[in-house]
Amino acid sequence: MTGQDIFDIAVVGAGPAGLIAGLSCAASGLRTAVLGPRSSITDGRTSALFGGSIDLLKAVGAWPDLAEVSAAISGISIADATGGLLSAPEVHFQAKDIGIDAFGYNVPNVALTQALEAASAGRLNRIVCESVTSFASEADHIVLSDSDSNQTRARLVVAADGRASSARQFAGIDVSTWSYPQSAVVATFRHQRPHRGVSTELHRRAGPLTVVPGQAGVSHLVWVDTPEEAARLLALDDSAFGRALNAELKGHLGALSEFSPRQAFRLAGQTARTLGKHRVMLVGEAAHVIPPIGAQGLNLSFRDAATVAEIAGDSKRNGLDIGGDATLARYDDARRTDIATRVYAVDLLNRSLLSNLPGVGLARGFGLFALASSPA
Repeated sequence: MTGQDIFDIAVVGAGPAGLIAGLSCAASGLRTAVLGPRSSITDGRTSALFGGSIDLLKAVGAWPDLAEVSAAISGISIADATGGLLSAPEVHFQAKDIGIDAFGYNVPNVALTQALEAASAGRLNRIVCESVTSFASEADHIVLSDSDSNQTRARLVVAADGRASSARQFAGIDVSTWSYPQSAVVATFRHQRPHRGVSTELHRRAGPLTVVPGQAGVSHLVWVDTPEEAARLLALDDSAFGRALNAELKGHLGALSEFSPRQAFRLAGQTARTLGKHRVMLVGEAAHVIPPIGAQGLNLSFRDAATVAEIAGDSKRNGLDIGGDATLARYDDARRTDIATRVYAVDLLNRSLLSNLPGVGLARGFGLFALASSPA
């Protein structure tokens, strides 16, 4: 076997995190394969992507296909709706106040994956398969066998195959996991009044309720509540659900209609104890799972992808083993603080909403008041 028979990078998982990792690695001059199935075309969810993620989509050539179907997030509104002793005023941020057109864009998940698939053509080897079924270590690479009985060899495997990652399990990387007594109800709906590009987040006692702007007259909902309440909300007909949502929003979007089928997901958290081991690097939910609060998850995944490409590309240009321990350690060092900080902040905010201790509510209230009153 010659070196040309071995890829530099094999990305396991072909969702947004895996495809952006593959495209970023290919753009760094790495011979790259992405293994996984075509993504579902029925996913009605969206992802709020901010500046760095949009820049990465532009860099790999995927943004032109997304610009027309994405909605600009030009404002952010945060309100303390916990009913605590200190209720801070509603906090408003406008992108124009810091000289930009938008904080980010709300991108439909189906369109995002399709744009990344289209951008992959001719840039990397896209191996469509149901799954990778086994991994085997060789002296200087890993052999991946897929569900179609094909084999792929690579010096470095990038695990982008989700929270139950088989590539992570092969590498022997342990995870810390935790759960929350909450579920997130997601849906898309139309409304009478314009959203004006403002994403609204209500910090409620049972969890945040977030409405993110979509195309004109459409918004996307993430409603975090107890599992029992989430089940009740799923069982309501659209009319009753609309009334319940309007009561939370205090009618600021006017009449609500045309709800998509609602789905509910239990909230959990997970972090990997190391981000690289045995020629495997972790990205996306293989590395970190956090609640859908503050739109951190996929933006973290995009930063993982960019860092993999940068570090692996540097190692190849410098004649180093891109799957070797030094490269893996450099990746872990580069991503550890960012991931830990975001996971901690989201976990702290969510647990502060669940806490009945008066001091916790006061601290959150003072924090929101500071946001409202301080130009910084």
